[in-house]
Amino acid sequence: MKPGFQEIYHRYRDNITRGVLKPGDKVPAIRVLAEELKVARKTVETAYAILVGEGYLVSQGARGTRVNPDLKIPLAPPSPAEQTMGVSQESPASLRRRSGFLRPGIPALDSFPYKKWLLLAGQAVRAMRPDEMLNPPVPGWYPLRQAIASYLNISRGLSCTAEQVLITSGYIGSLRLIFDTLASRNDKVLFEDPGYFMGQQLLKRIAPRLYPVPVDRQGIDTDYLLRHHHDARFAAVTPSHQSPLAVTLSLPRKQQLLDWAAQNDAWIIEDDYDGEFHYTRKVLPSLKSLDQHDRVIFIGSFSKTIMPSVRIGYVVMPASTIPAFIHSAEILTSGQPVLMQKILTAFLNEGHFFRHLKKMRALYQTRREWMITALQAVYGDLFYTEQNDGGMNIVAFLSKGTCDQDIVTCWQQYQLHVNALSDWYCGTSKRYGLMIGYNNIRSYEKACAQLQQAKAQTLALLQASAD
Repeated sequence: MKPGFQEIYHRYRDNITRGVLKPGDKVPAIRVLAEELKVARKTVETAYAILVGEGYLVSQGARGTRVNPDLKIPLAPPSPAEQTMGVSQESPASLRRRSGFLRPGIPALDSFPYKKWLLLAGQAVRAMRPDEMLNPPVPGWYPLRQAIASYLNISRGLSCTAEQVLITSGYIGSLRLIFDTLASRNDKVLFEDPGYFMGQQLLKRIAPRLYPVPVDRQGIDTDYLLRHHHDARFAAVTPSHQSPLAVTLSLPRKQQLLDWAAQNDAWIIEDDYDGEFHYTRKVLPSLKSLDQHDRVIFIGSFSKTIMPSVRIGYVVMPASTIPAFIHSAEILTSGQPVLMQKILTAFLNEGHFFRHLKKMRALYQTRREWMITALQAVYGDLFYTEQNDGGMNIVAFLSKGTCDQDIVTCWQQYQLHVNALSDWYCGTSKRYGLMIGYNNIRSYEKACAQLQQAKAQTLALLQASAD
């Protein structure tokens, strides 16, 4: 049924009062909207005339018709549903989508070799063949799988073939594929506490029997695991550089974890999200490189090493699971775009990736020192850091108090998008602090200036929390 002028009028008025259309927004021309709605132009003219008469729209001649720029729309109170679903502050998931400063996990975008990347992108576009415009191969473009296997064998100490590498859309896609392929609803799943927020949220949805295992200065507590959860089927860990505490899993605990998996036919999911970034010693070998029984499922991505928008990750499948993974992937995924895979393949094969990582290690070490020194200069002993060898962010622990969430809310007002450490815990035993990204600060002075912005409010919050 075609809408009449009253319905069109009500649609626009409601969208304007609800803030969907904002002051100054352009609305379609009468002719265009009439064609879109399959109504007479007179119908749209009548609706627009009423909206103009009431002050919702203004006609600006050749510039078209717009929502009145001078219109003041009061903020409507949230609906009961929004009140129920809302939270007092933004979650780390929403912060990933926002621009700002000090965000953890964002690579140094100012130092990326854009010209080289654009050159490779142009070459890949010009070399596209008609058959590459069809559905991409589900396991991934084979030359990229070869390039990743070669890189992992050299840099991370793995011994894998291209056939074991499956290309995904990133960490979440890899994790979901693993559980869809190998897990049942009754399987007990272990996760580090604290652990990566987005992984924790996903596992809460897909693993009903999810249990936290505490992390200390040596990584995940394997003694606790063996005492309380020896019957678990999966353990998701970040052994090279624990997320978020930045500690490295000790060698004795690595061996304990591998022995547990071998003896219980369990699976270890090793998330190597930034294992390349160790600064004062050589890059640590992965847990997978020590695996003699093929019980470790190794996952990684290029979000931290290249850029988040690449959206390419990978799973190194144990040899015995390859058919099951491929079958699941064919049902659940449609493969990643070949063009981006071709660009990434050239970036890896021509040595640009290795050179970029070498440059970033030196740069991140310098910027990390700037941030730690700036934090001390601005806040003194109100925060403290624990010395760790690597990573892409620091944890500024609160010396006193538990108000890290309130501080995060305060800092967001200054476009400082840090994370609250306490949000990353599952259990009730928590530590409190701020996860601060340092990769994109340009100087010590700029780090001080950014930290200084919210100093007065932060000091007040810390004082109130300590009292």
